[in-house]
Amino acid sequence: MRHQKKTVKLGRTAEHRKALLANQVCALIEHQRIKTTLAKAKAVRPLAEKMVTLGKKGSIHARRNALATLRQKTAVKKLFDQIAPRSTDRNGGYTRIVRLGQRKSDSAPMAFIEWVDAAQVAEEKATEEKGTKTKKERAVEAKEIAPEPKESAPMPAEESKPKRRGWLGRKSRDSGK
Repeated sequence: MRHQKKTVKLGRTAEHRKALLANQVCALIEHQRIKTTLAKAKAVRPLAEKMVTLGKKGSIHARRNALATLRQKTAVKKLFDQIAPRSTDRNGGYTRIVRLGQRKSDSAPMAFIEWVDAAQVAEEKATEEKGTKTKKERAVEAKEIAPEPKESAPMPAEESKPKRRGWLGRKSRDSGK
């Protein structure tokens, strides 16, 4: 019986699983959202949340613990400098899993895992880029910038292609008639 063995094995050895989850968390830190299988997303979530908790502590010891787990200095730096400060007022629940449906090739359930506050950051960046212009002003500028449609010349008629020869270079039945 598997009592008190809650680790999701994901069909991998312990070291492979540990490396996979660390790489998934690093990708999540770098890209803010990753697409993966539902089982992997559920396995990544606790590790990602623990890393944000370490980032909120902000001490050298917490930084070294995060580096020991993730093994990528750039990911740890971004975690401590950008992601953890956004979550200071939140007590857990830093990630969100959005189900996407089945993967075409093997019907594995797919999901996005993303930071909960990533949408707010994206909206803030978009408003900073747009400035204080109103929707009407942006629409007028878009009309001025958009090029006028040009009249296109009619397409030349396609030339008839010779029929392909059948097997072993013999002429096909239709071409001999």
